[in-house]
Amino acid sequence: MRRTVLLTLVLLAGCLSLYAQTESDKVTFTGSIQSDVLLPQEDETIGTEKYKEWGLTNTYVDLQMISKNVDAGARVEFMRFPLPGYENDFKGWGLAHIFAKMHTDKLEVTLGNFYEQFGSGFILRTYEERSLGIDNSLLGGRVVAKPVKGVTLKALTGWQRHYWRYNDALISGGDLELNIDQWSQAMQDHGTYVSLGASMVSKHERSEDIFVDATHKLNLPEDVAAFDVRARVQQGNVSVLAEYAQKSQDPSFDNGYTYGKGNVAMLSASYSKRGMSMLFQAKRSENMSFRSKRSVNGTSSFLNHLPAFTLDHTYALAALYPYATQTGGEWAYQAELGYNFKRKTLLGGKYGTNVKLNYSHVHSIANQNNFKDPALKGTDGIDSPFWKWGKDMFYQDLNIQVDKRLSKDFKVNLMYMNQFYNKTAVEGEGGMIHSNIFVADGKYRINKKLTLRGELQYLTTGEDEGDWAFALLELSVLPHFMFTVSDMYNCGVSDIHYYQALVTFNAGSHRLQAGYGRTRAGYNCSGGVCRFVPASRGFTLSYNYNF
Repeated sequence: MRRTVLLTLVLLAGCLSLYAQTESDKVTFTGSIQSDVLLPQEDETIGTEKYKEWGLTNTYVDLQMISKNVDAGARVEFMRFPLPGYENDFKGWGLAHIFAKMHTDKLEVTLGNFYEQFGSGFILRTYEERSLGIDNSLLGGRVVAKPVKGVTLKALTGWQRHYWRYNDALISGGDLELNIDQWSQAMQDHGTYVSLGASMVSKHERSEDIFVDATHKLNLPEDVAAFDVRARVQQGNVSVLAEYAQKSQDPSFDNGYTYGKGNVAMLSASYSKRGMSMLFQAKRSENMSFRSKRSVNGTSSFLNHLPAFTLDHTYALAALYPYATQTGGEWAYQAELGYNFKRKTLLGGKYGTNVKLNYSHVHSIANQNNFKDPALKGTDGIDSPFWKWGKDMFYQDLNIQVDKRLSKDFKVNLMYMNQFYNKTAVEGEGGMIHSNIFVADGKYRINKKLTLRGELQYLTTGEDEGDWAFALLELSVLPHFMFTVSDMYNCGVSDIHYYQALVTFNAGSHRLQAGYGRTRAGYNCSGGVCRFVPASRGFTLSYNYNF
């Protein structure tokens, strides 16, 4: 069935391309090429794997046709010899994404592969994130209608991509969003904006043989439904979002094949004005893993997304222990305060000073280990009182950053971070790791063409692998070149250097980067979703082109 759909889409995309050229004088073709290559070398010191291939690559070629009322596009992926961490299911090549879309001011119809998100993504979020190896698009059809001002309706159905296959479960859903302020000029005049939303997603998945013991098989529901309601109010500088989602009985690998319902509730409030910003967020989730295949483990086949409510750090040592959302459940909190001290004040100095304080805390819910108890398999599990915490802290991060320009040509960013990371909860073993992290980042403009940036980082801890140090130098030569050298050194236990040297060339829409070095084994995370990256060493080449 799905092969027939793909073949039909290829023919449809060609027909629509001809239609667009006849119906519109302007047809635009856009696209991109991304190719990342590693020439691997064995390194027993850091524990690299052995590869038969002399070169490994992940390559993507996207092409889109855009016209007044018709769009079409396709993506070819080549991962026959994939990069480390992308083996097994990732391995292959072919047409990974194809779509055709017709659109007017009030109606949009898409056939083929598409991405969609309802609300914050609690019951539906399909997206592509190549660094994490995620592409969970839906193959089918989607309709978006705007019948009247302030009203948006969405309806969709399809199958979810699972690497080079599509899961058997049929996914259907709908979303309604009302922008109340568009109906009232008075609200707009007073800076008041109100939106309400409601969504529903259903999964129809055939039963399979899952046994409680040698003789008793589970009676698995073939239909699972989830709904979401939300409201956002903005008045001037203040914005508040409240959202709640619930899922019907959905026994799966993630919840130990128990039959309890799932739910997630979130409250987020922010305040922003020139020179100051504040953010407060709280989220409680329980049993909200929602997949298109119940027996799958890992990052694939998720229909939904639960944001981690922790800061995504970009500095190497601050990101050494990243947090992954616990699908069984968690209480998560985040608060952030940003303030800009004005120029020519005591703390602002000549050029002003920007300070940002961020705090994140993630805790278990009561009966958190419910899903790990094999005795509960096939039961409703044990209820978790809404307001009651469990016994385990999963993650905590308190960090402060100070961004300061010291002269016309020199600026620094300083950061201190105090972190607690429950490695057992996130990775399966390792205990609680408490670390203190210090970062100094300086940028100096030598002249109009030359800019030098340097980083010094230090992580100190008495647990896991002990202390780490990191140093980086980056020279930008406008308009084309950038030279980077870095070293991440474990000075606590292993005494290993993870060095990198990179040369980057930019010209118009072309970007070429060549390098050599080591990569530490660890987790690459974004938004609470993580992928394990094994250790590697070798020459790297990366090419990006947009047209």
